[in-house]
Amino acid sequence: MSLSTPVAFFIFNRPRLTEAVFRVIAQARPRKLLVIADGPRFPEEVDKCQQARRVVEAVDWDCEVLTHFSHINLGCKRRVSSGLDWVFHLESEAIILEDDCVPDLTLFRFCEELLEAYRDDKRIMMISGDNYHGGEQQLNYSYYFSRYTHIWGWATWRRAWQFFDPDMKLWPEVRDSGWLEQIYENPPEVEYRRRCFEGTYVGTIDTWDYAWSLACLIQSGLVIRPRTNLVSNIGAGQDATHTREPTASADFPRSPMTFPLRHPPFVLRDARLDSLEVERLLGIPRHPHTTAGYLRDRMRRLAKRARRVRHRWST
Repeated sequence: MSLSTPVAFFIFNRPRLTEAVFRVIAQARPRKLLVIADGPRFPEEVDKCQQARRVVEAVDWDCEVLTHFSHINLGCKRRVSSGLDWVFHLESEAIILEDDCVPDLTLFRFCEELLEAYRDDKRIMMISGDNYHGGEQQLNYSYYFSRYTHIWGWATWRRAWQFFDPDMKLWPEVRDSGWLEQIYENPPEVEYRRRCFEGTYVGTIDTWDYAWSLACLIQSGLVIRPRTNLVSNIGAGQDATHTREPTASADFPRSPMTFPLRHPPFVLRDARLDSLEVERLLGIPRHPHTTAGYLRDRMRRLAKRARRVRHRWST
């Protein structure tokens, strides 16, 4: 295949994982590859960062390769957000992969076709390659619409990224106006989301994806989610920046998308699948009790889970 949509590839200091993802990108043969790399945190990482950068030198197909390498360590929040700012300064749309997100080859065609189909539909903020239902859902179409912005292999447009604000300036108003209570059905999920947004806003969580999730929420944006999981995150481990312990979504099995795509004849969020996913990944039941004791117990469990999961599961 030859992919006309640009691919943005984020790398850091794990050459083995970088190579695993690059092998699939090479099969897709994008005509343009934009590589964004963070700098080492300490001298001992210099060699690993250089090894990861050398992986992308193996491009052997007709491809324009652009690089945006940092000599200093910017951290997850600043490196990804500044990298995507660069990408969408140059391109109107892109498929985005990180160095530990191994895609099925069909992810690229899936994203490319839907980037074109929904290019001018401002209701859609992004296309995700993630599905954590394990084939349990029964879907008549190739994808559904969700509120959750999973970013382990995804795509979006410049028109959507323009709403991204790394400083989350509107968060205090959203927080203090009670809008989270209107958006999320379950009190435990409200508190979980509040904790994630607040931690990112005050800087105790070094991430960019909660700011992106907030931007999508503020725009009442929808996320396209595939009927099968198209990306496996293989990065959990002690050398990971955030996800050091396995989670319910880590290394989730992937399976190919079938074509031609079957498009739903409507643009409506599937609240049932969203609720099932929250229950599966966060342990929040779909119909929680509302007693004070129950909520206290759930909040203790969610706080413990949040410390493990950190930022990697995005709304």
